[in-house]
Amino acid sequence: MSVLEPIPSLSAGPFVLRPFRSTDTALILEAGLDPLIPLITTVPAGGNLQQAEAFIMRQHERLTLGQGYSLAIANARDQAIGQIGLWPGQHERASVGYWVAASQRRQGAAFQALQALSAWGLGLPHLHRLELYVEPWNAGSRRTAERAGYQREGLLRSWQMVGEERRDMEMYSLLKSDLGC
Repeated sequence: MSVLEPIPSLSAGPFVLRPFRSTDTALILEAGLDPLIPLITTVPAGGNLQQAEAFIMRQHERLTLGQGYSLAIANARDQAIGQIGLWPGQHERASVGYWVAASQRRQGAAFQALQALSAWGLGLPHLHRLELYVEPWNAGSRRTAERAGYQREGLLRSWQMVGEERRDMEMYSLLKSDLGC
């Protein structure tokens, strides 16, 4: 993979997207108790402080290794409440993923973060398409994607391992031309 831009800090309405900090371990510990987040991310299920710190270090290594961008979603008090990532792939495409801690949902954080990261990502010269995958039952995430301008393209049957089970995913995309870039 090519060298990536430095990790940005992006304004996302009342939220900020920023690199993870060592002080963000409480978020990782909470997310590790969620029944779904550890199944689809590298957040350690039921993890301890050492595992939370290791997760944060891995997020920084992703940029160094050219794997992509992993940012904390922080509220106005600079408290991390979720994560969003942009993972460049081949053919001028990248995938996007996000999650928000259960205690912080329904505040618009995922929408604001997705909108900000998508605009930033499609502003990069080597990206022209962003893709987002959502389980069909996840109505909240589907609404977030659609509100941020993503278009549903269809159902990908047995697309992704979630835990130990293959799951269908709905595919959404946002193109550079959708933003007028």
